Amino acid sequence: MKLRFVLAAFLVAGAMSLGLAANASSGGKDAPKDTAAAAAPAPGQPVDNQAAQKENMHLEGERRFRSNCARCHAAPPKFSPRMMATILRHMRVRAAIPDQDMRLSLRYMTE
Repeated sequence: MKLRFVLAAFLVAGAMSLGLAANASSGGKDAPKDTAAAAAPAPGQPVDNQAAQKENMHLEGERRFRSNCARCHAAPPKFSPRMMATILRHMRVRAAIPDQDMRLSLRYMTE
């Protein structure tokens, strides 16, 4: 059991260090590509509806994070969206997290 914990901690630390190295090599310019699309309201869609939908997505992402990730560990500190995506992809494979749960959790952790 202790060996499994040490191995899991090593894998997570390795994924985080790879993300840090990728962030350093890109000069820290990891702005998400869809921020402009998320900030602008869709044509014909009221602003209040968009805010409510964003809040629902945030709450659903938090719920999915708690059900899939928080059962084993606390939320990681703030990372760039690119690093967080890499970490979540690795954890998705190890913890058998469904794709939709991963996407919602990623959105929750990067907002």
